[in-house]
Amino acid sequence: MKILVIGGTLFIGRRLVQTLAKQGHELTVLHRRNQHDLGRKVANLQADRNDLQQMQGALKGKSFDVVYDLAYDWERGTTAEAVHGAASILNGNVGRYVFMSSAAAYGDGLNHHEGDALAPEAHPNIYMRNKACSERALFRLHQRHGIPVVTLRPPFVYGPGNPMYREQFFWDRLRDKRPLILPGDGRRLMQFVYVNDLVEACVRVLNAPNVCGHAFNIANPRPLTQLEVVEAFAEAAGKPGEVVRVPRERIVRAGGHPMGPQLYFGVYFDVPPITTIISKAQRVLGFKPTSFSDGLKETYRWYLRHFKRVPQDYRFEDSLLGQARLAS
Repeated sequence: MKILVIGGTLFIGRRLVQTLAKQGHELTVLHRRNQHDLGRKVANLQADRNDLQQMQGALKGKSFDVVYDLAYDWERGTTAEAVHGAASILNGNVGRYVFMSSAAAYGDGLNHHEGDALAPEAHPNIYMRNKACSERALFRLHQRHGIPVVTLRPPFVYGPGNPMYREQFFWDRLRDKRPLILPGDGRRLMQFVYVNDLVEACVRVLNAPNVCGHAFNIANPRPLTQLEVVEAFAEAAGKPGEVVRVPRERIVRAGGHPMGPQLYFGVYFDVPPITTIISKAQRVLGFKPTSFSDGLKETYRWYLRHFKRVPQDYRFEDSLLGQARLAS
């Protein structure tokens, strides 16, 4: 098949391109640079996906059997207008348009099915708003113009090559023999998906019948509490970890933020829970997720071999830990 991956050079996109290349597909990646390191057989298109004029210039006259739209600009955001624009440019020249959305598109709440309402257009969280509005724009294109849209909604994606400082956050501290801060009572729920499983779902969407116009939740079936997550990180590393509970109010008062720079629990890991039900993906796509413990073990092996550690400034965490000890 002739396949375009928008944003195919990092994490999910890189793993997807590598997988599709092994299967013999004709691949093109579109990103902001004039070259990539994915091999000579992968063609390159240069454009800023947020710039519709650049996208028009890069995609005009081209056709693809499948397009995977994975790129999200974390600095500026990627709006529904940008996603709608890319899909519209390819209208009539694409066999299937697969958009990487997020469980965050639901906005909040637990146990979401794909038919549940998405976050409103006025939602205060930019990422949630952009993902929800992008999905609505794409499904309108499907309904009005027949563009063959499929959307995937993963929660936290983990695995080898993760550019977000998440799994590595905990393993750095465990290797430095430091206590791990647990926000609040540690019962806040988190849901994950292994990057290889998400890529496998992307591949299954290639040929699955009767999926256009549908969304799919792609995740491990059981959410975990934050305490269970921390314990799983420690078990994967084979290192016992001391857990210190710190009230969230105290963390916030001290200047802590889930996105940093005064980080305390992995980038954007300490946020209100959004969980999903994955029975549709299991039934329609034959989705079979890897257990969290098995995926973490493989990720830890990658971390030991390839992750380039940088010195960490632990002063903020030390101040929180000191307050917690005084209060106990």
